[in-house]
Amino acid sequence: MSVTPSEGIIARIKQKNLADLIARGKRLDGRGLTDYREIKIEPGVIDKAEGSALVHIGNTMVMAGIKVEPGEPFPDTPNEGILTVNTELVPLASPTFEPGPPDENAIELARVVDRGLRESKAIDLPKLCLTPCKTVLVVFVDIYILNHDGNLVDASSIAALAALLNTKMPKYEVDDDEIRLKPGRIKLPIQNFPIAVTQGKINQNLLVDPNLTEEQVMDAKLTITIDKEGCVCAMQKSGLGAFSLDMVEAAFKTAREKAEGLRKLLEK
Repeated sequence: MSVTPSEGIIARIKQKNLADLIARGKRLDGRGLTDYREIKIEPGVIDKAEGSALVHIGNTMVMAGIKVEPGEPFPDTPNEGILTVNTELVPLASPTFEPGPPDENAIELARVVDRGLRESKAIDLPKLCLTPCKTVLVVFVDIYILNHDGNLVDASSIAALAALLNTKMPKYEVDDDEIRLKPGRIKLPIQNFPIAVTQGKINQNLLVDPNLTEEQVMDAKLTITIDKEGCVCAMQKSGLGAFSLDMVEAAFKTAREKAEGLRKLLEK
């Protein structure tokens, strides 16, 4: 879609006005630069899934569902279960989302969530091995973007972790290499709680939890995923702008502080 000269001028005026406001430590919705929008977490919203959660960050809405099934292990990890994360950008969630196979934005979002869970060892995957080299449990994390108003990474990360914590998977036993389903369900072996904190850069200012309007004018964004020990387990930078070393250090400090509060919210 082409942009007329007048539309381009209006867009630049809006960008300058927003940048000037942020330079004074203010935002259009009244938040401070390091404040999240209101966060709501609703676990167990899908009856037929092993686990699920619906997360709202402001008007951004994301749902995650979990399925656990037996499968073959990867050749390089024959004694570990498998984690796989998929993301669907539901067309009704945004005019920019189109039906069809996952595009690069959906793939990037899934990878960022996957990396945080995987590198933090959030799931004790060796405990999901049923028969070494033959059968393990595969944990499918399916993320659905239901309404897009910015910061899909943090909303998806929280939704995925909340759904995993909500998961009650089937019991299995191994008898002469035969896998049998047992009565009852057990919790997933969760051992870490990675929290993604995304910050946008507009000129020389960092702002936590950028909404869609802010994302449309920011230079770049940086997602830092923090584990329960306060250590970085994943980072993702996107956008054409650059971050100085001082800005990265400041972003890390803010991410650690925010991750602690979000983790307490999840643990409720």
